[in-house]
Amino acid sequence: MNALKMLTGIAASASLAFAAPAFADSITLGSTDIGKSFSLNYDGFSDGTAISGLTGSTTFTLTGVSGNDYTFDYAVANTSSAPVTGSRISSFAFNTDPNISSATSTGAFAYTTLSSNYPNGIGTVDVCFKDASTGSCAGGGSGGLTLGESGTGAFTLSFSSPVSALTLSDFYVRYQSIAGVPGISSASGAGTISSTSGGGSTGGTPVPEPGMLGLLGAGLIGLAMARRRTTARHTLAA
Repeated sequence: MNALKMLTGIAASASLAFAAPAFADSITLGSTDIGKSFSLNYDGFSDGTAISGLTGSTTFTLTGVSGNDYTFDYAVANTSSAPVTGSRISSFAFNTDPNISSATSTGAFAYTTLSSNYPNGIGTVDVCFKDASTGSCAGGGSGGLTLGESGTGAFTLSFSSPVSALTLSDFYVRYQSIAGVPGISSASGAGTISSTSGGGSTGGTPVPEPGMLGLLGAGLIGLAMARRRTTARHTLAA
């Protein structure tokens, strides 16, 4: 009976966790939001494991909406600290809704790639902005921003037709040449919106929690087995 209560508690806890899922940050902007900025902080990870001290930040400012184009200024900073002793941010990326048809960029990340794989299990991203002319978003070259460095520039997102409201979501950065973390030389970072200057609407899309999926599954399986054993004992006693 005690085992049954314990498993019921596990299943209940997992259900509560599902009631408050994690969110992938997003922001929606339109022509009335020109001049508005939003900033993100990034935490590095590799193979699903967070890397202490591997951090970064970005700020995006909508500077224009004209025809089929949305134009932004950007600022990127490598804010990594101990135990990380070396790293460089070689790209940043995000998804768009609707999907973009092309992109251009200037400044520290002057190269763009559309619909390419981002490493560390992230999968395909709609657009990434890179420090070098490479064939994908996975990295390459030797530029980017090292510890304590920051870089600026501008980019334009172009669409097949005029867009009244643009949603940007799932923000990432790419780290390479990592030092100070044994066994890790490259990683990615996931961004969380830390502030906005006003305007635009922020929100999120529920993201499944793999740990909670396993916890709920184990709880339900154990609960079924416990009930089966209880039923068998009652049958024998009868």
